[in-house]
Amino acid sequence: MSLLKQSLLILTLAASVVVSACGFTPVHAPGGTGDALYGEVEITFPDLPDSTGDKNAYFLVRDLEQRLGRASSGAYQLDLTLTTRTDGQAITADNSITRYSIIGAAGYSLTRKSDGVVVASGSETNFTGYSATGSTVETLAGERDAYKRLMRILADQISARLLASADLTPTAAE
Repeated sequence: MSLLKQSLLILTLAASVVVSACGFTPVHAPGGTGDALYGEVEITFPDLPDSTGDKNAYFLVRDLEQRLGRASSGAYQLDLTLTTRTDGQAITADNSITRYSIIGAAGYSLTRKSDGVVVASGSETNFTGYSATGSTVETLAGERDAYKRLMRILADQISARLLASADLTPTAAE
């Protein structure tokens, strides 16, 4: 047992030396990506065709602002696209759907306003589900909650991707 603990300690120390030698900086440390982006990202509200989509877009933007900070005139602009669709998952013998999945896809593009350079872009997808076996009120509440959860998941994925991959190195003009 003592040998196992000793080798684990040696492995941990070796890993910390390797990570510190490669220039690893925590995201939220001073000078990290999180520090540079927080409060500097102006999020553009995505245009959607129906009022349900507007609610989803509101929740997505709200959750992103909680993670990245709210900025009215930041150094970066985040453009978003959002699509959702609902699929029936559990179908009974009499063709009643008892469970639904909501699949969402959010595209993003982070642009530096000073020179128009796109510093990060991509898309994230995920899904949530809800049951349709209860009363109408229970089903509608479950559906609403599933959309909110989906927007929170997509916001988490987008903010994590931005913090991990955004190239915020300034240009020669700055």
